[in-house]
Amino acid sequence: QVHLVESGGGSVQAGGSLTLSCVASGFTQRPYRMAWFRQVSGQEREGVALIATSDTTRYAASVIGRFTISRDNSENIVSLKMNGLKLEDTATYYCAADVRRGFQTTRAGGPVASDYSNWGQGTQVIVSP
Repeated sequence: QVHLVESGGGSVQAGGSLTLSCVASGFTQRPYRMAWFRQVSGQEREGVALIATSDTTRYAASVIGRFTISRDNSENIVSLKMNGLKLEDTATYYCAADVRRGFQTTRAGGPVASDYSNWGQGTQVIVSP
C-alpha cells in the first residue's frame, strides 16, 4: 500500500524559511514524478513544484527564486526548501507522486494535480507578519 507522509510544516514569520519533507513508501517502482501542491481552504489546489527522476524541475511562477524542490531517489524522499516566505504562502502543503512517465505543467508553471494518483495527508504552513 502506497503511503506519502509529509513533515516540516509549522509557523514562521514573513521572510523566514521552512523545509518540508515527504517520504514515499509502498511503491513497486520508483515514482517518476514527485511534486508539492498547496491549498487554502475554499480555494483550488495549486501546483507548487515538481521533480522528475532525471532531476528535471518545474516551479509555479509565484515561488521561483524562493522555493527549491529536491529528491533522494534511493529513499523516495522529496523535499521543498522554502525561503523568503510570504503571507500568501500560508496553506496546507501536499506531497504527490506518480509512477507514470512525463509531466504537464499549468499556465502558472507548476504541476497539474490530475497527473498524480498518490497523495499525502498534508502539512500546514502558516506565515505571519
